[in-house]
Amino acid sequence: MDHLKAPLTEYVAKLGKVKVVRTKQREGLIRARLLGFSSATAQVVTFLDSHCECTEGWLEPLLDRIAANKSNVVCPVIDVIEDETLRYQYGSAKSTSIGGFDWNLQFTWHGIPDYERKRRPNDISPVRSPTMAGGLFAISREYFEHLGTYDPGMDIWGGENLELSFRVWMCGGVLEIIPCSHVGHIFRKRSPYKWRTGVNVVKKNSIRLAEVWMDEYRKYYYERFNNDLGDYGDVAERKELRKRLQCKDFAWYITNVYPDLFIPGEALASGEIRSKAKPMCIDSPADHHSYHKPVNMWPCHGQGGNQYWMLSKAGELRRDDGCLDFSGGADVIIYPCHSQKGNQEWSYREDNTLYHLNTQKCAEVSIDGKKLSMATCTGIDRQLWQWQRKSPSGANS
Repeated sequence: MDHLKAPLTEYVAKLGKVKVVRTKQREGLIRARLLGFSSATAQVVTFLDSHCECTEGWLEPLLDRIAANKSNVVCPVIDVIEDETLRYQYGSAKSTSIGGFDWNLQFTWHGIPDYERKRRPNDISPVRSPTMAGGLFAISREYFEHLGTYDPGMDIWGGENLELSFRVWMCGGVLEIIPCSHVGHIFRKRSPYKWRTGVNVVKKNSIRLAEVWMDEYRKYYYERFNNDLGDYGDVAERKELRKRLQCKDFAWYITNVYPDLFIPGEALASGEIRSKAKPMCIDSPADHHSYHKPVNMWPCHGQGGNQYWMLSKAGELRRDDGCLDFSGGADVIIYPCHSQKGNQEWSYREDNTLYHLNTQKCAEVSIDGKKLSMATCTGIDRQLWQWQRKSPSGANS
C-alpha cells in the first residue's frame, strides 16, 4: 500500500538492523519469504508472520538447538493473541501442542503423545513434531539451502508448511517445538486477503507436495476430490531434489514420525454413504468447528468433501479426527475420535444397516430425506445404506 511505504522506510532507518525488501508486485507468502531469505546474511534464518509478538528470551532457546545440530529445524510455542482485544494468552510447557495433518492435507494441532512424553526427560525438553504450522520457525541458512528452500512452483500460500515438514523428516533432519521459546500470534477468524487467481492455490500447492513426497499415500488425498488434479505444474525438479538428498519414503515417515495417523487404506469401507430409500448421503463437515453439531443428509454429489467417510477397524465412522457419535439423545453428532468405542462404535452389517452397538439402534433417514436419526432396527429401506467402496471384509455382522 503506497501510503505505508515512506513511513515504514523512515521508521526502520532508525533501527539500524532492519532491512525492508519490496517485491515489484504482490507475490504471496512463499515467494516473499524466498526474497527475504535471499537478502538475509546471518547463519540462522527465522521466519515470523507479521501479526506476531515475541516474548523476552524467545530466540536463544531456538538458536541453542540449531547450534547443537544444524539439521534441527525449530519452532517456538505459538501463544494465542486474541484478535479483538490483543490479550496475550500464555501457554504452559506441560500443555505444549504438536503439529499433525489430516488427509485433506490441512495442518492440525494435537497433544503430545505418550511415547514422546516418555522419550523426553522433562516438560521443557524439545518436543518432536510431525509437522509445523509454518508461520514461525528458525533454520540454519546452510541447511535450508541444502534442503532446497521452498518449492518455487507453489503459489501465494498454503501447503508449504507440510511440504517443508515432510522434507525435513524424510531427508535426515529433525523438527522440534521448543517449550522455552514463546511467540504470540494473532489467529484471525478469516483471511483478510482477496485472491483473484481463479485457481484454488492451496489445492494446487498440496497436489505438488503430494506428487513429490507422499508416494502411494497421495491417493488418500486425491480421493477427497475424486482425483480431479487439474494443472499443478512441473514437479520434475523437486523429485530430482528428493532423489539427490536420498530421502526416505513416506511409509517410513508415517511409521517413525507420525504413527498415530489414521491410514484410510486400513478402513473397512470408504467414500459416500448413500441411502437406499432416497438419493441422499450422510453429509457433515468433521473439523473442530463442527464438533457437537448434528449430522444431516444432503443430495449425493459425488465430490467427496463432506460426504467422504471411512469405517475404521475399530468401528468408527470417521473423517480425519471427527467421528459420528451417538449418546442416545436426539441427534447423531460429530465428536473428536477418542478410540474408546462406546458412543463411537458402529457396525456395517451384512443386511446393509449401520448398527450402533451401544444403543442397539440403526441409522435411519427421515421420511423427507433431510435428517439422520437413530431408530429400532426394522430393516426398512430408510435404514439401508450403500458405501461407495468396501474392502473384502467391509461388512461385519
